[in-house]
Amino acid sequence: MVTLSAAEASNAKIATSLPIGMVAVFVGGTSGIGEYTLKNFAQNAKNPRIYLAGRSQDAANRIISECTKLNPDGQYIFIQSDVSLLKNVLPVCEQILSKEKCINLLFQTQGGLGVEKTSEGLSRAYVLPFTSRILFVLGLLPALQKASGLKRVVSVFAAGYEGHFDENYWSEYVTKQPMKSRGHLAAMITMAHNVLARKAPDVSFIHNFPGGVRTGFGKDAKGLMVLARMAFAVLGPLFLKYRSPEESSVLQLYCATSAAFPPATGDAAGIPLSEHVPMSAGTDGKPGSGSYNINDNCEKVSHSVEKRLAQAKEDGVEERLWAHVLGEIKQITGKVL
Repeated sequence: MVTLSAAEASNAKIATSLPIGMVAVFVGGTSGIGEYTLKNFAQNAKNPRIYLAGRSQDAANRIISECTKLNPDGQYIFIQSDVSLLKNVLPVCEQILSKEKCINLLFQTQGGLGVEKTSEGLSRAYVLPFTSRILFVLGLLPALQKASGLKRVVSVFAAGYEGHFDENYWSEYVTKQPMKSRGHLAAMITMAHNVLARKAPDVSFIHNFPGGVRTGFGKDAKGLMVLARMAFAVLGPLFLKYRSPEESSVLQLYCATSAAFPPATGDAAGIPLSEHVPMSAGTDGKPGSGSYNINDNCEKVSHSVEKRLAQAKEDGVEERLWAHVLGEIKQITGKVL
């Protein structure tokens, strides 16, 4: 377990242990965990350039103003876009790449409980946590691979809760079984990260679970999902120890920068570990293997989850999922990646 104080001590070394002028991209950072982690990164990094992609101009204006006060030496750029539409994702990436050759961190929290379909025919509750995030990785990966000191992708969702998934309904399961979709989506994210870590072994990929954090997540819920959100608000405190968004951001920033989660190859490991702090094992059970499934205490998830994922890999599920997501992207955007 990583304590809050240990995470704070590691984060305090960002300015001296990582490069000056790091570039970070936060998608879904206009509220909740993404917003607070963005501000924590801004406060701790030296001369950072931070891109914030989201829908709300008002929220972005407020966050940029707050970041400027926290660190007036940083640059903060908002790109307004609805990233639940895949056709919008690559233009956001292209706008960033027109200004940046290297990107150190891609931090993604976009999501919601709205199961309604977008104009592209995909449920928002599916496309935001999965295909939109994977497309951002693919779009920005060349710049991530050119960075030094830190090359990392963090996806905040439900690591450790990978459950039953249905290969026959990769995209449609959320609308067919909305109350059971978390395990399906969590498994998809982790398996996709495993594939990405093999394709880009010099970048580290983290799927984590933030635990109970009081944010406005799920305000887009409708129908049964409203009831589910209300039930969780009532029953959640019985099962989860809630953290404030500020405390959560400390642990998230640790996941995003610590050498506990290095890439499989290369020297962009992150902030050096303190004595007696071990390197984390990846999803394959091997230390430092590049794809990590991390719980709310910044530890690797249970062995039972790892075993289930290992079996899926052995059965060829990861590659079939990868073929699905590339096909979905091609069908909707026309891009072959």
